Amino acid sequence: MIDDFAKEYLHDELRWVRESLVLKLDGLSEYDVRRPLTATGTNLLGLVKHLSLSEAHYLGSILGRPFPEPLPRYDEPGFQNRDHLWVPAEESRQDVLDGYERACRHADATIDALPIDAPGFVPWWPRPDVRLFNLMVHVLAETNRHAGHADILREQLDGRVGSGPVTPPDGDDADWEAHRSRIEQAARRAQ
Repeated sequence: MIDDFAKEYLHDELRWVRESLVLKLDGLSEYDVRRPLTATGTNLLGLVKHLSLSEAHYLGSILGRPFPEPLPRYDEPGFQNRDHLWVPAEESRQDVLDGYERACRHADATIDALPIDAPGFVPWWPRPDVRLFNLMVHVLAETNRHAGHADILREQLDGRVGSGPVTPPDGDDADWEAHRSRIEQAARRAQ
């Protein structure tokens, strides 16, 4: 009984955060969804592309349900995660979003088909013997982590916030500037 509850709860949370992540791209130009906004090149569309790999591998291949499209493997010689955190110009936003949707549908089918204690093996993890439960927690944590990155990137781009459709923050610019000023003053006093 608790296994069914845990599985459904984790799956619902995963579905919610996936949707929240994709909504961060709404209303932005091709340039803005792709441009590097950190020293390491983090960008919104690249986060979605990266999470496609996570969904397909961890909630697919690792559990004996290979994703039907070719994917790079984390344990391939020369694999670098950063190579899959950006999107070349010839790959469209829609290509990335469609790929993410296919990876999520595949992951959803895996979750639906297997019991929460279904075994898997992650060769690049220190403790490689896992269960579907471990993998669901991992993908949920990974997606939440990158959705948090996306929240900050979107706010940097146009000031929009929110976990659903992005909106301007509550309050006016003067109110937010006063709030930010209080935080800056506290940081300086703490120094």
